[in-house]
Parts: sequence; C-alpha cells; structure tokens
Amino acid sequence: MSNATTKVPSHRWRAYARIAALAGWLALCLPLHLVAKWLTGTSRWPRRFLAGVARIVGVRPNVEGRPLCSGSFVIANHVTWLDIVVMAGTTGAAFVSKAEVKKVPLIGWLADQNRTVYVDRSARSESHDQIRRIGEALSRGQPLAVFPEGTTSDGKRLLPFRTTLLHAVAPPPEGAVVRPVALDYHEATEEIAWVGGEPGVENAMRVLGRRGSFRMTVKLLDPLPPHHNRKILAQQAHAAIAAALPSVHGSSAL
Repeated sequence: MSNATTKVPSHRWRAYARIAALAGWLALCLPLHLVAKWLTGTSRWPRRFLAGVARIVGVRPNVEGRPLCSGSFVIANHVTWLDIVVMAGTTGAAFVSKAEVKKVPLIGWLADQNRTVYVDRSARSESHDQIRRIGEALSRGQPLAVFPEGTTSDGKRLLPFRTTLLHAVAPPPEGAVVRPVALDYHEATEEIAWVGGEPGVENAMRVLGRRGSFRMTVKLLDPLPPHHNRKILAQQAHAAIAAALPSVHGSSAL
C-alpha cells in the first residue's frame, strides 16, 4: 500500500474537488429519481447515478461477456468499495450487504434506493429468513450480487468463499441463474485495494485523491450449472473467477 502513493500521488485537494463533483451529481440526480418513483413507482436513476459516480472517481470500466439476465445471482470477487459502484452502474445489479450499512447516514439511504438486501451474518438463527429475502429479491428481476469472500482482498488472491448465502441458489429458484463475475482493476489494483485495516474514510480520500483515470474490466462469466450443494457451487465460482484474473494466486475456495 505504501508504494501506491509513490506511483500515483494522491492529494487532498483533488479528493475534495471530486467530493464536490459527487455532491453536485447527487443534487442533479436526486429530484429526477424521486419524480420517476412518484410517477411510475420505479426509477433507473440509481444505476445512472452510480455510473456517474464511477466516472467522477476516475474508473473507466469495460464489460466483457453476455449481459446479466433477469434473475441473475452474481458471485463476485471483492477488492474495493468501488466494486459496488461499478457493478451497479454497468449491470444494474443490487447487492446483498451487511446490516450495518443500512445505519450509515446517506450511504444507507442510497443503498436502499438500489434495493439492497441486508443480512446479519452473525445471526445464524435468521439464515432461513435471509434465504427467503434473497429469493424474493431474485423474483423482482434485478440481478443480485454477493461478495462471498466477506471482505475485500488485495486483488492478488481470492479469499475463501463463505457459503451460507449460497443456500438460496443451491439449487437456484425457478427462473434464476448463478453467474460468477470477475472484477479486474489491472495495473491499478494495488493502488485502489482496501486492505490491511485501512480506515474507510482514509481509503476513500486516497482513492478520490488519485490523479487521472484508470481502466478496469467487469468480466461476466458463463452461468454455473445448477447444483444442490452450496459448497460445490462455491468451489465452481471460485475456480471460474480465479481463472479469469491473471494476477490472482491460487488459494482454497472454502
């Protein structure tokens, strides 16, 4: 992490300029979103807003593979908070998130607008209810994404996949399909990865203060064959994502 700022200097003034641009973008999108919801009950503005956020931050995403279909359950690797911004902006996916996110001012409200499904990973007694809510979310048609590593990695390896939430798609409900997705930040991986106990605000300021733009690729991989065993499903997803990321070193799927 220390040589990240040497390669690409990060300056507070640039971070504050981007924060101002993000605030202006939110002020523009918010009334349009609220009007759309009031008139039609739905809105495409969360996806448009997040796509604009990615661009302001400097991400230039490229999408490879067949588009996600209605009812796609996405299993993706997790490198940075930008994963959510980019995936929502490029694919329209909603996310399964830890319950604490809902309580974060503004961030929680924005997550609600994109139909986030909240789960308490520590409450094992609620797992059946979590599975039910994931199934309901898939029935709405919007792709739903999970990060089974449970935390961000350095982008050079895949952490073991947790399998609890995969109960909901082992086997998948009628009309649902499981899609692994590999998020590749290429040469910028080390510079934007959120690891090592770095405080969230510090990481955000460092990424926002980064000079210029950087490329990343959203690799929409082939659907996995349906399976009733969530551990096998996790192994298959882990192997597919690892194979699609040239910089990833081999590691255990579980």
